[in-house]
Amino acid sequence: MNDDFQNKAINTLRFLSADGVQQANSGHPGLPMGAAAIAFTIWTKHLKFDPQNPDWADRDRFILSGGHGSMLLYSLLHLTGFKVTLDDLKHFRQWGSNTPGHPEYGFTPGVDTTTGPLGQGLSNGVGMAIAEAHLAAEFNKPDQKIVDHYVYGIVTDGDLQEGVASEAASLGGHLKLGKIIYCYDDNHISIDGSTSLSFTEDRGKRFEAYGWHVSYVADGNDVDEIDRAIQAAKLDPRPSLIVCRTHIGFGMPNRQDTSKAHGEPPGDDELNAAKRNLGWPEEPRFLVPDDVKAFFLKAGEKGAASKLKWDAALEKYTKAYPSEGKEFTRRMSGKLPAGWESALPVFAADAKGIASRVASGQTLNALAAVLPELMGGSADLTPSNNTWLKESTAFQPDNPIGRYLHFGVREHGMGAVVNGIAYHKGLIPFGATFLVFTDYMRGAIRVGAFTHLQTIWVMTHDSIGLGEDGPTHQPVEHLAALRAIPNLTVIRPADANETAQAWRAAVENTHGPTLLALSRQNLPIADRSQMASAEGTLKGAYVLADLGKGKPEIILMASGSEVDLIVKAGQELADAGHSVRVVSFPSWELFEKTDQSYKDSVLIPGVKARLAVECGIAQGWEKFTGLEGEIIAMTGYGASAPASVLMEKFGFTVRNVVDTAKSLLNAEK
Repeated sequence: MNDDFQNKAINTLRFLSADGVQQANSGHPGLPMGAAAIAFTIWTKHLKFDPQNPDWADRDRFILSGGHGSMLLYSLLHLTGFKVTLDDLKHFRQWGSNTPGHPEYGFTPGVDTTTGPLGQGLSNGVGMAIAEAHLAAEFNKPDQKIVDHYVYGIVTDGDLQEGVASEAASLGGHLKLGKIIYCYDDNHISIDGSTSLSFTEDRGKRFEAYGWHVSYVADGNDVDEIDRAIQAAKLDPRPSLIVCRTHIGFGMPNRQDTSKAHGEPPGDDELNAAKRNLGWPEEPRFLVPDDVKAFFLKAGEKGAASKLKWDAALEKYTKAYPSEGKEFTRRMSGKLPAGWESALPVFAADAKGIASRVASGQTLNALAAVLPELMGGSADLTPSNNTWLKESTAFQPDNPIGRYLHFGVREHGMGAVVNGIAYHKGLIPFGATFLVFTDYMRGAIRVGAFTHLQTIWVMTHDSIGLGEDGPTHQPVEHLAALRAIPNLTVIRPADANETAQAWRAAVENTHGPTLLALSRQNLPIADRSQMASAEGTLKGAYVLADLGKGKPEIILMASGSEVDLIVKAGQELADAGHSVRVVSFPSWELFEKTDQSYKDSVLIPGVKARLAVECGIAQGWEKFTGLEGEIIAMTGYGASAPASVLMEKFGFTVRNVVDTAKSLLNAEK
């Protein structure tokens, strides 16, 4: 390819992107104009993809971690033949378009991960590479490889500054994930101005210390130099960071190398001047020369040929290894094996009981035996979270077949890495820590919910019931905060059998993440011969028992450890002649998905006396108690003391529930 045509193709990327930003009068032209040559090199010389099959299992993954530069990705998708039209580019950031302001997985064909919150994309790639390495170890044979692909990305100063990226990069280096190749858009500019204002460490040496292969490209517009660096990266067993010295807003006469190039339209005058600078026609806007279009389409056609070759290889593999081929196809399709739910344990009634975290561990291991796609780990709390997979081993550089991940004390990194495993597909990932530390990983949980990823969060030590560790470790506002995240299903089971059903709900939830809030302390296992089946958990709330005679006068409702409390209080009220309905309420989100007739059958509309009990702040419960109801909840932080003392001091006692219920009943009279 001669240099003139190559520059023409790169400028097509630059100005499609800049024209889109200008037409939208919104967006970020700086990254696309500065990093166009990097993207060109990756997409035309290295990336394996098929525009007609954007979800092809063995495609290379591409991450634009600086998602604000989304017009660069949309331009690439359009040019290489994905279902992104020129009209889509012209409607960048507009209502109803498939070219939103930041890339959204599952929304725009060809987008492999949702990026925007900086650092998330870089970290997702670590999860994708873990998934690739594990599936390759599980399914590849000495004579046949059906899993063999890379994770490419363009990362930015902002990505490298975010703590989540540091956590994930440290883990990726330890695991020697050599299929990661990131090009760092080192343009020396941030929104506030020069990176010298706040970001002066040697980034290359930092990544070398993490265990990465680091190389340098002096001119980020030199395609040959970038190409050589990527080829060298492929030969190194470590993850690679290629530091490319670029110029933000390349070509703009007044904005290149300034923060003004970052996040606002260039304006017609500046845009036209940039086009003159780089020898590009000022009109028409959104120009795609025919020869350039043909060239980019050939890159897509090459990928399509690779896909056909892989299809043939998979067919040959399946004939040679029928059980493995069938299993691989099942796993990548996301279908569950028939009868898997029969592995769920059933726990006998026990007044002493076990902690729901213990029941979770037993359930997880029972499921792991029949669901080989379950893979995950803990943020250095394996014994506390009860997440060790007894029948497997730890995933390590020399043991990629292992299904257990030691994330280290890296909650936010864990969250983004688990999301990356889910993006990849073929595995159902889980991550675990204490519920209070969801604060550290909220960004990753939110993106996973927004992106409808099937991830499972195992969060133990769910209330003041954890005891002596005190308010630093006692979640108070966390249930309410997590329930506020759209499309996140929060389940707080009341006993071991509800915990098993909570895992069932999580495994079956393919449209978003599920978070299990589990106790440290023992919870009595309800006698289901005297009460409703724990399968009611799948509906979010259910009538555990109706106590006393006649139509219920009052409804007591609770989640988790407080359910046993309202059962005991309900029995005392029934013994005093009252008719009481006891409702176990493990999941608001699952309950909201039921129809109105079911809701009314549980929370009888005519019963105004309602009392909710939960060891968290009350926010949100009024939706179910109504304005005439009451809520026994936390009004501040916890304290350091034994759990039994805390429960008494904060009012989570049978006596307080009974007295509050009687006050409600008297008010009704």
